[in-house]
Amino acid sequence: MALPQTVRVKLSSEEAGAISITPVVVQELPMRDLVEHLLGVTGKDEPRIRDLLRRGTLVSGGSRFRWVGWEADSESVMELLASFPDADPTRPFAAERCVRAILRGGGRVCEITREVGSRKGLWQRTSFWSLLMEVAGAADAAYAGYSYKDRADRYLRELAAAEAQRLRAASDLVKYSTLRDQLRAAAFAQVELYGGR
Repeated sequence: MALPQTVRVKLSSEEAGAISITPVVVQELPMRDLVEHLLGVTGKDEPRIRDLLRRGTLVSGGSRFRWVGWEADSESVMELLASFPDADPTRPFAAERCVRAILRGGGRVCEITREVGSRKGLWQRTSFWSLLMEVAGAADAAYAGYSYKDRADRYLRELAAAEAQRLRAASDLVKYSTLRDQLRAAAFAQVELYGGR
């Protein structure tokens, strides 16, 4: 069966916790948007995408998607998948395209978006994000694939002890106290960078 333009999807929350009643939202989701959610779980794996379309269910993040499943034909799925970007290992990291960074080390993970990291105090000349991009760009970051969930290329870069110390020392540039405390407390050894296209 050819792919429909839209799919009637029931969305509900998968949030953990005590007994809670969350509403089920029903909406007409464009087929491309549904497949984009599937790609975040499967990558460009056409048999798995067809299997999920047939099953009619997907849990992505804190949401459950349900729809009436159907048997999608391979050609239609392949045609739609071709319209999504592919991983490109030849694509170098570019700080100006970076939208998110995740610092890892010492059993801690600290996520920073460009928007949050770029905020400056009244008398600050530079932002933490600028320094982070300077450190990240000081050596080549290894290409780690394309994230359909984030719509971005992923890069990994190991941090030298001096670079991690420089980031910790610059934590005062961060406007938010919780994030500032996280940056001060960990010995980060790696940064994962997400660059939009």
